[in-house]
Amino acid sequence: MRPDELNLRHLRAFCDVAATGSISAASPRVHLSQPAITQAIAKLEQKLAANLFVRTSSGMIATEAGRTMAHRSRRALDFLRTGADSIDNRRGSSFARFDQLVTGAQLRALIAVAEAGNFSLAARAVGISQPSLHRLARDLERLSGNELFVRTRLGIRLTQAAERLARFARLALAELQQGFDELAAARGIDTASVLIGTLPLARTSILPGAINSLVRERPEVRVRVVDGLYDDLLRDLRQGEIDVLVGALRNPPPIDDVVQTELFSDNLAIVARSGHPLAGKRRPTMRDLARYPWIAPRPPTPTRRHFEALFATAGMPVPAGLIEASSLILIRGLLIESNRLTMVSAHQVAVEVRHGLLTILRFDLENTQRPIGTTVRRDWQPTATQARFLELLEIMCKPDRSSTACHAGDPYPVSE
Repeated sequence: MRPDELNLRHLRAFCDVAATGSISAASPRVHLSQPAITQAIAKLEQKLAANLFVRTSSGMIATEAGRTMAHRSRRALDFLRTGADSIDNRRGSSFARFDQLVTGAQLRALIAVAEAGNFSLAARAVGISQPSLHRLARDLERLSGNELFVRTRLGIRLTQAAERLARFARLALAELQQGFDELAAARGIDTASVLIGTLPLARTSILPGAINSLVRERPEVRVRVVDGLYDDLLRDLRQGEIDVLVGALRNPPPIDDVVQTELFSDNLAIVARSGHPLAGKRRPTMRDLARYPWIAPRPPTPTRRHFEALFATAGMPVPAGLIEASSLILIRGLLIESNRLTMVSAHQVAVEVRHGLLTILRFDLENTQRPIGTTVRRDWQPTATQARFLELLEIMCKPDRSSTACHAGDPYPVSE
């Protein structure tokens, strides 16, 4: 079952019963009759395959599964309320609390249009007809009292109000999914997911070890790894599409709703192909480096700033013929087939160096130490499986580990 298949009104009734311990007390709060609430809870228990309450003569007592799901549900509904409250109701809608009227299907339509930029493609993605999806989208627009969708020559664009609402809708659905995973874990079935956003360094050093350890411990866990540019991954993190971002930290943090945790410090190095003319040189100079073409990441990444500062401090222009790339596979191919140079973490090319494909030049890069770690949402509450993944990342980076995954080691292991 998907989180957007839940009846949100029934979910609110369930939360009120869990809070009050009484169907009769919850009834006027959610504007549903007592029989309707009883039926709603029964359907919810059936869908979740869990007993949420113990029925007693004195009221409804939430079970452990009920308390777990009520906690996640309240957080999900709070996200929806925040998203609704963030919208400027300029058109004077009569639905002052439209978040209490919105349906999971409408949220699914909103998110689908946001991702597809087209009603037809969005309808296909969620498996309904285009007229049905269009109706859901326009009903949501009417309830919110705001323009949410704008037609352009390229398709459908979400307004700023819709973008805000879509962000909190994604967070709400992610929260409910965590609740599903926790209920399954309580039944001895760990189907929890860990959605990881990665930057280049993490892909080749700490992540493989942490993921392998997690899967050995919990074979049924689902791990999805997404790589990309920092800004794109940060947006996905803040919208609940990934759980944790692993890689170089930003100083200061880019926004106050995320928390960064340092795992270890990393230094940059200058890398070339094995057999490069500068590989055998004891101490290459800046003039030596400036004679060769370079590969550098796109701005405004920290490594790009260090690359530009290297030449600016020496009073030299950046060498001509610069190639901008962040894919390690591409960078490796470019280096091996040419005399190009690049500035990159030694950890990222440890395998290539060990196999004699690349070499690290003996050039001291000052002030290039970078903190490497995790970034998560400030209000994120991980499941037990997600928390264990974070623990395994820390274990991978302990100084006393025999693995070299997170060790600086000799900065010039192959240049002699």
